[in-house]
Amino acid sequence: MDGILTILLAGGAGERLAPLTRDQPKPMMPFGGIYRLIDLTLSNCLNSGLTKIYVLTQYKALSLNRHIRQVWNILSPEMGQFIETVPPTQRLRDTWYLGTADAIYQNMQSIQDERLPFVLVLSADHVYKMNYAHMLEWHVSRGADVTVATTRVSPMDAARFGIVGMDSDHRIREFSEKPQHDHPIPSRFNPDACSASMGIYLFSTPVLLDALLEDAENEKSSHDFGRDVLPRLIGRRRVSAYDFVDENKKDVRYWRDVGTLESYYEATMDLVAVNPVFNLYDQDWPLRTSMPLLPPAKFVFADEGRCIGLALDSLVSHGCIVSGGRVNRSVLSPGVRVECQASVERSILFSGVHVGAHSVIRNAIVDHNVRIPDRTIIGVDPEENRRDGHTVTESGLVVVHSGSPGVAVAEPKREGMPVGHTGHARRRKQSA
Repeated sequence: MDGILTILLAGGAGERLAPLTRDQPKPMMPFGGIYRLIDLTLSNCLNSGLTKIYVLTQYKALSLNRHIRQVWNILSPEMGQFIETVPPTQRLRDTWYLGTADAIYQNMQSIQDERLPFVLVLSADHVYKMNYAHMLEWHVSRGADVTVATTRVSPMDAARFGIVGMDSDHRIREFSEKPQHDHPIPSRFNPDACSASMGIYLFSTPVLLDALLEDAENEKSSHDFGRDVLPRLIGRRRVSAYDFVDENKKDVRYWRDVGTLESYYEATMDLVAVNPVFNLYDQDWPLRTSMPLLPPAKFVFADEGRCIGLALDSLVSHGCIVSGGRVNRSVLSPGVRVECQASVERSILFSGVHVGAHSVIRNAIVDHNVRIPDRTIIGVDPEENRRDGHTVTESGLVVVHSGSPGVAVAEPKREGMPVGHTGHARRRKQSA
């Protein structure tokens, strides 16, 4: 895999994940308690043997830059290996990145300097396991100029993706971006499904450079790979479809785009099933991240033994204390505390969250360092929470953050955590 330069697109603002991305870029969203989304893609890279990686950053990149520097400084510069963050430098334009293709166009000089035959373009905000070496083998064996990784999706879900059509040799002949009709292109790999682009592209380097130059000169382009670059290459270059091979070791192939609050929540809830569909425990495909300098999780009696600390079907990270509370089907990030007779159900609690005694948190995501007062109810009546000023999605998922009514925000105990402010909230009335 020494012949591949990997470019990881990690500059997205993650607007559909707001307000959780107000203080951090989307690739730094927590996942599974101790991980960040970007850790999953970088783990795929290292497990695939990729050791020359540029991470293109842009939106509020301080925490991401720090994470790469502190956690992913494990390669050998003496051997020509690197994982390096690249901020916008306006080398070729006097603008920030205008799209995914423009981000790479503005770093063409770095690609040329490496002089490698292939360039792999990845997104830093998807959840999956993939050995990119298999994709390279397919690319070379097919004599492809470009290879697009695809996964099979239901025709009912086709409107959410870029759908590709291919011939019997798996050469892509058409590309339909989020088709809004009842008969999307069927997959050559499975006629009962559609082949959706995963946003993973393997280019022969000269083809990529020519395509970027052409796109940059097109004033009508949105400078996006899926909308502009790939459709223009189809028919002019050999563009092949590679059917995703999952390294997750489960019966169903797993790939999730977690670009919305709902999809992020659902992917996280996948982890707490009795038999999780995304496997965090596979030692043959390790997921790397930082290990916080915190003690093990603790579950204690409280209030002289009248409250029992308990967690069921949950992920509980380092430094968490469940002090007489009950946690069910939830994910607790490092340093969370759940007080006596508090209940946390089907929720995601980011690092440093404190849940006050007798509170109820249900179907919610709680942002870093938020302190929820005693006897607060979140998620039991989403409509009431919405009227009170909370962020509530269409399905009733409640997002609690520093600007939510009634919560306080503690000073971050670890470098890089966001700091918020205090507001007002509805509290549960104390029973007689």
